[in-house]
Amino acid sequence: MADLTALALICSLTPSPEPSSSELIARHLLGELESHGVRTASLRVVDHNVMPGVQTDMGDGDAWPGIRERILAADILVLATPIWMGHPSSITQRVIERLDADLAETDEAGRPIMYDKVAIVAVVGNEDGAHKTVADTQQALNDVGFTFPAQGATYWVGEAMQTVDYKDLDTVPEKVAATTAGAARNAAHLARSLKKDGYPAG
Repeated sequence: MADLTALALICSLTPSPEPSSSELIARHLLGELESHGVRTASLRVVDHNVMPGVQTDMGDGDAWPGIRERILAADILVLATPIWMGHPSSITQRVIERLDADLAETDEAGRPIMYDKVAIVAVVGNEDGAHKTVADTQQALNDVGFTFPAQGATYWVGEAMQTVDYKDLDTVPEKVAATTAGAARNAAHLARSLKKDGYPAG
């Protein structure tokens, strides 16, 4: 099996070390990836000074260049976000805006620099909106060059107007666990395929 790596960007609004549902679902995805021989790592974006902007480096104090290097070094990107007001978190939007700069970046073959990288999305929230949030994030990441596997997202949303979060569950619902496992399995398979035989140059 090819030696694969995955990086999870956890876009919770909650800084470490406070519990985070987004981090928990990301860790569930990473655990499934590890069962397919993928080495994993993660970070909460809110813990780092990711400055606003659409450049790869926004100058002194910007933590994005270091995070970007970790994305470039990984085969699989896991993007985990909560739903707020029916949308991905503002941290997620900032990540997408910073990745916008890579639309113009190419590799040694002249291809977009994120080609041959796989992405999967994880979403948690207490209201409906998971499908829209997945659609928004997948479209943005695909524009940059990431490839998505079949059913390349997992999510959990609680009952509207209630206070139970994903991290409060005693057990992960069977359907959610199966979806998480499937997304990880398909992502590992796709990443191995692209590592062996990547996209052609234009």
